[in-house]
This record gives sequence, C-alpha cells and structure tokens, in this order.
Amino acid sequence: MRNTHLSYLTLSLLLCSGSRALAQKPWNWEEVRARFEQSNPTLQAGKLNVDESKAQEITSYLRPNPTLTLSADGTQIAPDKGVWRPLAGTFESTSIGYLLERQRKRELRLETAKQATVIAESNQADLARTLLFNLRTAFVSTLQAKAVLQLARDDLAYYDHVLQISRDRFNAGDIAQIDLDRLELQRVQYESDVQTAEVDLRTAKIQLLTLLNDRTLVEKVDVAGAFAFNEEIMSREELRKIALGTRPDLKAAIVAVSKAETDYKLAFANGSTDPILSTWYTHNSSNNNPFGINTLGVNISMPLRIFDRNQGEKLRTRLDFIRNKRLGDAAEAEILGDVDSGYATLESTLTLLRPYKSKYLQQSVQVRDTVAFSYQHGGVSLLDFLNAESEYRNVQLGYINLVGAYLNAANQLNRAVGREVVQ
Repeated sequence: MRNTHLSYLTLSLLLCSGSRALAQKPWNWEEVRARFEQSNPTLQAGKLNVDESKAQEITSYLRPNPTLTLSADGTQIAPDKGVWRPLAGTFESTSIGYLLERQRKRELRLETAKQATVIAESNQADLARTLLFNLRTAFVSTLQAKAVLQLARDDLAYYDHVLQISRDRFNAGDIAQIDLDRLELQRVQYESDVQTAEVDLRTAKIQLLTLLNDRTLVEKVDVAGAFAFNEEIMSREELRKIALGTRPDLKAAIVAVSKAETDYKLAFANGSTDPILSTWYTHNSSNNNPFGINTLGVNISMPLRIFDRNQGEKLRTRLDFIRNKRLGDAAEAEILGDVDSGYATLESTLTLLRPYKSKYLQQSVQVRDTVAFSYQHGGVSLLDFLNAESEYRNVQLGYINLVGAYLNAANQLNRAVGREVVQ
C-alpha cells in the first residue's frame, strides 16, 4: 500500500514537472523584438551588405601597382667561327614603371565609397523598419486572436450556464421542449466560434515564429502585452518633423545626392591625363664604350586624351546627380504622405473606440444580463434572449477588432515616422 502511494506521488510530480516544462513564460514585445534582431535571416543577410560596402572602401583607396619589366636581347643562337658564347653580347635591362594619379582620384574614390557605405547602412535601417512593422503586425494579430479566443470561451461558458438553467426549467415544466432544443442548437455557434478562434491564434503564432526564425512548437509559445489603446497622440506637425529627421530611406536619398556629386567630380578627374614614370637599368657587354656597359634611364609617358576624355561618364554622372535630387524630393513627399495617412487612420479608429469604451461595452453587458435574467424568470421570449446574446457578442467582438485596428494603425504610424511614437 505504501509503495502504491509512493508511485502515485511520483507520477503526480512527473506530471507537474511535465506541465511546467510545456508551459513557457509569455514573450513581451521587447523580448520578441530582441529575438527578431538576433535571428531573423533577412535582417542578418542585410548586415552583410554593409560589411561588403566597407570592404569596397579598402579597394577604392588602393594605390596603383608598379610594373616590373625584365628584358634581354642580342643573345647568340649560333656559334661564331666555331666558338659559341651565347651570353657574350647579351643586352640586359630591368625597368620599373608607376602610374601617377592626378586630381585627387584616390581621395574621390574613397569619398564615394564611404558615401556608398552610409547609403548601405541607411538601407539596412530601412529594411529593419519594414521588417519590424511586419513583426509588430504579427505580434498584434496574436494578441487580438488571444482576446477573441478568450471572448469566445467566456461566451460559451456563459451560454452553458444559461443552458443548464433552461434544462432545470424544462424539467420543472416551465419551458417547452422546442425552446430547449433551440437553445441547445444555438450552442453549436458558440462551439464553432471557439474552434475558429483557436485556429486563428495558431495561425498568428506561426506567422510570428516564421519572422523570428524559431522552430519552437506553437503549443509552447505565448505572448503577452497591453491590448488597449491610448487616446493621447502627438500632433501631426510634430510627427512630420520627427519623420523628416528619422526616416532612414530619406537619409539614404540625401546621401545619394552627395554621392552623385562626388561621382561627377570623379568623372572629371578620370578625364585628366595620368603620366607613367619609368626608370631602368641596362647592362650591355657589347658596347664599345667602356663607360656605357652599365647605364640608367628615366622615361615619362603621357597619354594624349584627344578622343577619349571620359565625356560619356561626365554626362552620365551629371544626369545621375539631377535624378537623385528629384528622387530625394519624391522621398520627402512620400514620407509626409505616409505620416498624414497613418495619422488620419489612427484618429478615425480612436473616434470609433471612444464611445465603445465610455458607453457601448457596459451597455451590452447590462442588456444581456437583464434580458437573460428576465428570460430565466419568464419575462421575455426566447427570441429576445438570443438577440440580446448576439448583440452582446457583436459589440464585444467589434471592440476587440477595433483595438486591433488601433494597434495596427499605431504600428503603421510608427513605421511612417521611423520610430515608435505611439505605444
């Protein structure tokens, strides 16, 4: 008997430890964001673009390599009068040449490479901005699905309570069989709502785990956060000002204009002539002058830029400069439009939410409870009770969907501004 008691105790401990192992602390938004920044493959791949651009800075500032030339001439290939001395009259020469770059070509190449790195960093920040928007949308969808599931379960529990009271009334002869049957048939809708909400929650978690590149089982994942709205937001003028100073895509557009100007200067520098300085040493054993056997020489070679003066590249970079200026203006206009659109959507959602919070939610609870009480005591018809239940569910579900719409609108506005301005 004692061994049996110990076995039950051991089994209970194992079950408790197993349930604790399956349970996992819910992730809040800060934890989800930290996991995303560490593990999202798209974000990690984007960081390599910045590293590649920095590597280009090294290449851009490298000096030209010198050229080494070794030559020999005058070597005998046939004997002279029966005597073969192949190296006796060989002319030997060693020369080194170096290209002298003029008009700050290296400095301009380095400058444009550094500007390209700044653009790559801004593009990476803009990629993170877009991916964080997707992540926040998945996080809000999960919170919304949890709220809908909880509402569906509460509605089912409440309906089961009413249904049990109705069975007791039927057994007491207070209501007809047809009314009880209609009540039991209506329960199918509440069961369906629970199942649909569970599937929606599972789908939202899958989307979240995909963005996190996490292989954790869906059943072990949970999130936690405030599923509510804040009525206080900044003015549209303040949000516009923040966006113009924060958005990484606008910064990339501004730097692209500076880079295009540098490229234009580099095109003119590349159209200039770069001399090649050469020096050599020669050994000519066949020279009749005993002082001319070993000699040194210097040479300067100047390409004549008569036909090719880099005209095409000069024209292209000038047009590219104008194009980037116009793209910068377009980016600024698009950012202001994003802010205005996000602000209008958020304000519209708040306008709908305020009466729900101050009036409709409480009214729906009062109407449902009052009609349910009256129905249980024979004061109203079954149809009135079912209508009150449907109205309560629609109001509560409408409020949850509106809060989800508010959080998504806030997420959209944060994306438009470039940082979190609405929690």
